[in-house]
Amino acid sequence: MPRYALLVEYDGGPFSGWQRQVGLPSVQGAIEDALTKLEPRAHKIAAAGRTDAGVHARGQVAHCDMDKDWDPFRLSEALNYHLKPAPVAIRACKAVGDGWHARFTATERRYLFRILCRRAPLTLEVGQVWRVNQDLDVDAMQEAANRLVGHHDFTTFRSTICQARSPMKTLDRLDIHKVDTVAGPEVHFDVRARSFLHNQVRSIVGTLERAGAGKWSPDDVSAALEARERAACGPVSPPEGLYLMGVGYPDDPFA
Repeated sequence: MPRYALLVEYDGGPFSGWQRQVGLPSVQGAIEDALTKLEPRAHKIAAAGRTDAGVHARGQVAHCDMDKDWDPFRLSEALNYHLKPAPVAIRACKAVGDGWHARFTATERRYLFRILCRRAPLTLEVGQVWRVNQDLDVDAMQEAANRLVGHHDFTTFRSTICQARSPMKTLDRLDIHKVDTVAGPEVHFDVRARSFLHNQVRSIVGTLERAGAGKWSPDDVSAALEARERAACGPVSPPEGLYLMGVGYPDDPFA
């Protein structure tokens, strides 16, 4: 069966998450239903990451197996037609080998988290950023973030329902910078690793926001990491500021 890699963008707001769930709207379900309209049978796709409810993607990657040989461009166009009006788009489609897997072949996941610092309520950015009332000290946040980069036991920063076998993960990058936008100053988190624990990014961002607000010191963040207890974590940030921006592969089909 010919296999195709799909580069997927979506607004996570209307969905219960990536993964198909009985009776609930999901990104996976929307794409599989669109595939069924092209080839009438049950389809099962795999993705690089199972984003939670409300989490967005600019560069999610999935793969599908088809019965016939499709021109990749025509397949993406047909899927986009049948995905309407769901806020899901196939940005690119490429033929890949049978052994290529969207999840298991991946070597990196790249996430962006956006915090908008302003007191005024959101209008155009509703569901797209985490709004906080106060300015944040980016330097203090970066100093605290540096304590988390590298190979650690991230028990403190994983959900209690996380199914990963081990809490040990290597955080390759956690860079924080301020961006001036027409809506107001935003703080962006560039987070990269081979893989993540459930809720790891949102737990880290929520904790670092406390450092930016002057409520936590970098030493407090280190102590939370070393505690290896979920109770030591700061607040978990809301999902709407989180974006899966891209997935790395040894031989990127979309490069």
